[in-house]
Amino acid sequence: METEDVQFEAKDFIAIVTLNRPAKLNAVTPEMAEALRQATARINADPQIRVAILTGAGPKAFCAGSDIRDLDRYEMPWDFRNRQDYCDAIRDVRKPVIGAVNGYCLGGGLELAMACDVRIASENAIFGAPEIKLGWVGGGGMAFALAHSIGPSNAAIMLLTGDSIDAEKAVRWGLVSEVVPLSRLMTRVRELASVIAERPPIATQTAKLNLRAAYSMTREDATRYERDLQTICFATEDAMEGRKAFKEKRSANFKGR
Repeated sequence: METEDVQFEAKDFIAIVTLNRPAKLNAVTPEMAEALRQATARINADPQIRVAILTGAGPKAFCAGSDIRDLDRYEMPWDFRNRQDYCDAIRDVRKPVIGAVNGYCLGGGLELAMACDVRIASENAIFGAPEIKLGWVGGGGMAFALAHSIGPSNAAIMLLTGDSIDAEKAVRWGLVSEVVPLSRLMTRVRELASVIAERPPIATQTAKLNLRAAYSMTREDATRYERDLQTICFATEDAMEGRKAFKEKRSANFKGR
């Protein structure tokens, strides 16, 4: 990793990536974006990592998006358009990613959270897409992600006003799956990550691929694609081990083969 502002740890099949710039609400710099890409490449390449957690350091913020002061580094709007987007790095992770959202989750930070497969929030979490207040809109898949998670009308409220919503409304709208006390956030997320890590790795990655593909398919195409993926999984050693363990009434030992 090229910056201490992004921390990485891996243990017991779980990787934890922490945005570590709490004094700046974990706002992302270009150097942090590159470190995130390095972290996600490591997650994809390491067979000992089966699930990842993304969170922010400190109690105040998950991520407040891009550091606005760094945006002046781009000489031309086209340079800004062609930047390496940190949200793309999270979307490129083939393994399940859980977002542990603590405090402010704004702009690009919200896009980062939406790039995760599952979002668990603390009671002090605040979600917002404030770009419109500054004269632009999000560019990391904000509209697509919000429309699919909370519906077009609720997405429009967030995108057109730029106003934030609290954790209670976020869980009610479906933006997050659970809301827990801040003191229990990482405990709860680790519990969920441990459950997923116990599942067969090929099947979990395939389930993630299947879910994301279904976003853009008709029901008929999605069902056909799912059946093909099921067949691929069925032929793995893990699937055979799962069936054998079921017959023998024991816990399965999945190896990702």
